[in-house]
Amino acid sequence: MNAVSKVASLEATAAKKKLSSNFFKKGVSLALFSGLAYGLYTASLTMGMTKGVWADWYGDNTAGLSAFVVAYLLAAIGNAINDTCSAIWALLYSGVKGKFKDFVRCINTKPGRIMILAALIGGPVAGTAYVIAIQMAGSIVVPISALCPAIAAILGKVLYKQELNKRMALGIGVCVFASFLIGSTGFSGGASAGTFVGILIAIIAALGWGFEGCVAGYGSAMIDPEIGICIRQVISGIANLFILVPIFGMMAGGINISTDLVIQAFTSTSAMPWFVLSGLLSFITFMTWYAGNSMCGAGLGTACNGTYSFFGPLFCLLLLGVYGGMDGWALPPVAWIGALIMMFGILTISMNPLDLLKRKKTEVE
Repeated sequence: MNAVSKVASLEATAAKKKLSSNFFKKGVSLALFSGLAYGLYTASLTMGMTKGVWADWYGDNTAGLSAFVVAYLLAAIGNAINDTCSAIWALLYSGVKGKFKDFVRCINTKPGRIMILAALIGGPVAGTAYVIAIQMAGSIVVPISALCPAIAAILGKVLYKQELNKRMALGIGVCVFASFLIGSTGFSGGASAGTFVGILIAIIAALGWGFEGCVAGYGSAMIDPEIGICIRQVISGIANLFILVPIFGMMAGGINISTDLVIQAFTSTSAMPWFVLSGLLSFITFMTWYAGNSMCGAGLGTACNGTYSFFGPLFCLLLLGVYGGMDGWALPPVAWIGALIMMFGILTISMNPLDLLKRKKTEVE
């Protein structure tokens, strides 16, 4: 009887290890997919901002728009449309999952208000800065914006007294080195002022997302991640469309300027399908990232999501450069190397890379 019990116990332990291993691997797969989806989102959004009325706005300036409108207001509108579409996808998803009432109920709770703060930081601030940077400097800014995990680690130490050990400091150093390596390629052969400004604005996006990561990490620990993401996307869409865009409009000379441009953008039939797609991909990115974090750990999940530093330029090259036949989306080899170094730095911040080898060895045994 004891022998039978012992065998049953060993079988149960083996089954538990296998289940845990499969759960972990699925989490890694979801987190990696979130990085891929973010790369696709970047390419789709940028493609949308080359179609229809956007082609006129960014073309020979036949619309007679001011430099401020072209550089900043149009990017804010593009981000606002994307986040609005993403919010609609999020609401549809919450309805299908039967969680819409929970979404409404959670908005005015403490974790809900924390997610609102995260949305305001990550959407109007970081999201718009990201789009502006891409329009100014191209896909070279994507890996630079991926500095956000390094920034989140530093802010976590400052704001929440979280651990920042030597390994994490090394990872931050690797990320900073990679960003300088990538940024230097933008100045080869003489760089335009727009490229330099775009890189600086990409750093602002990284700061915003790093801060959002700290805030959202705290809020999502107290709320259903699917509800938290819905709050994040809806608030971001509203804030972009009804707060940030009108402010930029007033800065450009009058709120009617932004209103007219928004109407034209939403009625541009050749551009909107790309925004609907980018909104869906944006929503999928957050969904799979949060799900992956819950299954393989926030550290490794963040590292896997950070692979968008490679996938972003790759899909911009394939969609805009190869498929769209547009110039300026190819990156020099040094930039690709820098993107890979950035991914390693992000992984080092999030966890000890040797732990992956140890885990694999344990599973084999």
